[in-house]
Amino acid sequence: MEGGATSGGRPVLGSNFLVDFGNGKSRQSSGGFAEVIFPEFRIGPGEDGHPAPSGAGNTLILKRGVCGALDLYAWWDKARSGKTARGKSIKVMLLGQDQQTVVLTWTFHKVRPVALSYTPLRAQENEVAMETIELAFEGFEVS
Repeated sequence: MEGGATSGGRPVLGSNFLVDFGNGKSRQSSGGFAEVIFPEFRIGPGEDGHPAPSGAGNTLILKRGVCGALDLYAWWDKARSGKTARGKSIKVMLLGQDQQTVVLTWTFHKVRPVALSYTPLRAQENEVAMETIELAFEGFEVS
């Protein structure tokens, strides 16, 4: 399934995607994200006065249904206590209609958690409880 962008063809739905934390669990329930919110990618002034991709303040937001997995909390907790190693690389892969072909991959580098939140729990509503992690990153590429 690994690969770069495929060219041509019809536009694909934004509902078929995987998030890979580099642990091979993108197809398991703990890796099954329901929403990815990309930052606006801008170009700002570089150190030499020429345009450079802006990285300051960029955050990636991932949302998934609560499934009992503690991986996001554990990662956030290590970052909170200053025990995290260097940032991870995370890939967001947009899949084709066959849900196997990778159409486009966004790879975020030196990713670290900056916020973790959960939806309110309401006895009178019948909605999936969601957890959201906000991730800062230092660079990205699209392939």
